[in-house]
Amino acid sequence: MAVRQQQHDVGVLLQVMRDFNDRQSQLFLLISTFLVRYEAPELQPLIDDDVAEAMAALAATFETSARGVIYEHRPASLPAERLVGGLKPLLVEAGRGAGTPFERDAAAVLRRVEEAVREIRTSDQEGRRAFIDLLARIVRKGDDEPSSPSTETAPLSRLIVP
Repeated sequence: MAVRQQQHDVGVLLQVMRDFNDRQSQLFLLISTFLVRYEAPELQPLIDDDVAEAMAALAATFETSARGVIYEHRPASLPAERLVGGLKPLLVEAGRGAGTPFERDAAAVLRRVEEAVREIRTSDQEGRRAFIDLLARIVRKGDDEPSSPSTETAPLSRLIVP
C-alpha cells in the first residue's frame, strides 16, 4: 500500500506542477519545503484551509505588486496570517532583484497551490490536513541542510585557482 500511496502522491504533485517553468518549479519546491517544515504554535495546528487562505492572500499581494501597486493582502485567520508572515520573507528574498516576472511566477505558483489544496480537500476524506500530509509524505523533513541553488543544479567545477 505504501508504494501505491507514494505513486498517487507523486502523481498529484506532478499534476500540480504540470506546466511550470524552471523558476515556478523551484518556487513550488521552496513553498512545499517551507510548509512541511513549518512549526505552528502549540494548540493551533496548521490545517489545509489555513494554507489555502495564506496562499490566496500572498498570491493577491504578488499580483497587485506585479501591476505596480504596493498593497499587502491579509488572510482572515490568525494561523494563515502567521503562515504568510513566515513564507513572505522567504519569497521576497528568493525574488530579490528579479522584478515583475518573478512576482508573476510567484503569484501563479501560489494560486496553483491554493487550487491544489482546495481540490485535494474536497476530493479526499483524509481530514483537515490532506494536502499538508501529502506534502509531508513526499518532501523529506530531515533534509536540514538546504543546498544552494547554484550547487544543486550546476556540476562542480574542476578548475583549481591558486
